[in-house]
Amino acid sequence: MEILITILVAIVPFNADAAEKRALLIGISDYPTVKGHPELEWCDIHGANDIVTLTPTLKKQGFKITSLTDSKATAVNIRKAFHQLEASATTGDLIYIHFSGHGQAVEDKNGDEVDGWDEAIIPYDARIKYAKGTYEGENHILDDELESYFTAIRNKIGRGGYLYIVLDACHMGGASRGDEEDEYEIFIRGTDNGFSPSGKRYIPKIDRRGNMKVSSSGGNLSGICILEACRAYQTNAEIKQNGKYYGPLSYYISQYLTDKDLTSNNSWVESVRALMNKDKRLIKQNMVIESNQ
Repeated sequence: MEILITILVAIVPFNADAAEKRALLIGISDYPTVKGHPELEWCDIHGANDIVTLTPTLKKQGFKITSLTDSKATAVNIRKAFHQLEASATTGDLIYIHFSGHGQAVEDKNGDEVDGWDEAIIPYDARIKYAKGTYEGENHILDDELESYFTAIRNKIGRGGYLYIVLDACHMGGASRGDEEDEYEIFIRGTDNGFSPSGKRYIPKIDRRGNMKVSSSGGNLSGICILEACRAYQTNAEIKQNGKYYGPLSYYISQYLTDKDLTSNNSWVESVRALMNKDKRLIKQNMVIESNQ
């Protein structure tokens, strides 16, 4: 018996760093008022609803979930969550990162953007306009910073792992509007005003590609797939389902994954795109997929 146990242990050694499923879910509905500066405020949307509907879906599939919603989704907490996710990640992990909230174009400072604009996700405590001495963009989380987090995580989980990023936001939105269409209000994520210290006007780049390639250079980098709710020049309109508003990308991901497992095979994202394409309310927006495959 002792010999048999020894053989089994040798064949299947205990691995304290066994691969895990991990998710970081960030959603903001109620952006704060700014005392004395209403012009700096973001309009409220329904990003936290996306997290509510996704959480049980992913939990059922065995994901270890970290959630940040509304006032907890500050720039400090989001940055901390990215660092903690990297620190806890192990080789072979399947990781899902989700952001539902506003997005904004930000005037490029380092000259790495051809069109002169970076893109940013908007934490709870970011403001919509530059105001010298009051708010100068410190809480905007730019695409350059996000890329550094994603690359670090891809390095940590390695070729055997996989990273999904879902951005249910946009950078060409407008204010929440009260006009009626099909008996419900229209809520748009993002703003068509760029964040610019110099007062530069934001003009989005017209890029009609639905699929884009992400670099795999670096040897040990994991696979990656980024899902975006619309193209850069389009608006991301929330949809109303059963009396509640959701980001369309989030809603259809949750619907699809209700009875299908999320794996490193990213062919499922085309099924989500097909569901969005069938929704007549989304005729003016097109989902974008970026991956290394």
